[in-house]
Amino acid sequence: MAKCLVTGGAGFMGAHLVRALLDAGHEVVALDDLSGGFADNADPRARFVEGSVTDPDLVDELFANEGFDDVYHLAAYAAEGLSHFIKRFNYTNNVIGSVNLINASVNHAVDCFVFTSSIAVYGAGQLPMTESLRPEPEDSYGIAKFAVEQELAVSRAMFGLDYVIFRPHNVYGELQNIGDRYRNVLGIFINQILQGQPLSIFGDGEQTRAFSYVGDIVPAIAAAPRTEGARGEVFNVGADTPYSVNALADTVRRAMGVPDHPVIHHEARSEVKHAFSDHSKLHRVFGKPPATSLEDGVGRMVRWAREHGPRAASRFSKIEVLKNLPPSWLDG
Repeated sequence: MAKCLVTGGAGFMGAHLVRALLDAGHEVVALDDLSGGFADNADPRARFVEGSVTDPDLVDELFANEGFDDVYHLAAYAAEGLSHFIKRFNYTNNVIGSVNLINASVNHAVDCFVFTSSIAVYGAGQLPMTESLRPEPEDSYGIAKFAVEQELAVSRAMFGLDYVIFRPHNVYGELQNIGDRYRNVLGIFINQILQGQPLSIFGDGEQTRAFSYVGDIVPAIAAAPRTEGARGEVFNVGADTPYSVNALADTVRRAMGVPDHPVIHHEARSEVKHAFSDHSKLHRVFGKPPATSLEDGVGRMVRWAREHGPRAASRFSKIEVLKNLPPSWLDG
């Protein structure tokens, strides 16, 4: 069994991954600065460390003291649309923080570095998105994720650091921060209904995404270091069927028993119109994972959200560029 570090271990995907690794018998340290996660998400069987990957002294001390076999790097601020307006924050958290971990992994002989990238690296007009395509990211978040992918590739060539990269997309499910007003549209919809607010849709709502239930993607990520043929590779991971945002809104409204809940359409923002990926490479190496239907997955998330109640949706306080910022993001 391995000793594992999970960054973002009190966040949404990270908390699910921590549980999967613990259930498989591994020892886990969960690192999280609680900027987007919650302490009560952290599994009590893991050792929880509150801190940021952007703190190189903390990272180096943690690696020196713990002797990790595997690193699972999930900590990130994953707001694609907002990333245009928070470039310094985006690159500090998503690139520099990752480099701190890569340096420490090399210096302390980590066996395998598992990184969750994003299909944001592909950009627009490349459908279905396959791992063989040339990445052409169109937002600062996608640029950051691709930069870390490239850094891992050169670190493997130079230092022998093994890695596995996953490009998940539009992941949702229990433990998600539904109070984040800038990302995770499904959580935003649920939170708005719980607070009696109309659903907010940018543009005509016909942009499409393949919404991916978290329980379907975590098993492959957890198993990556011990899966034959995975090391040194990049894998798309997520659902196969794209839905429009309008269809998602209808699904959420039905699941919450308010099929006629009002919707407001805001001015379209700069974003990729259609995004869904091919997963045949993942299936060849990891086998075909379960496929939770959108209705079932939304139903599970709604039941969880009702138990925990709405979360306050606060405005991001570190906006760096105001030009062309969607007006609805200036409210509140």
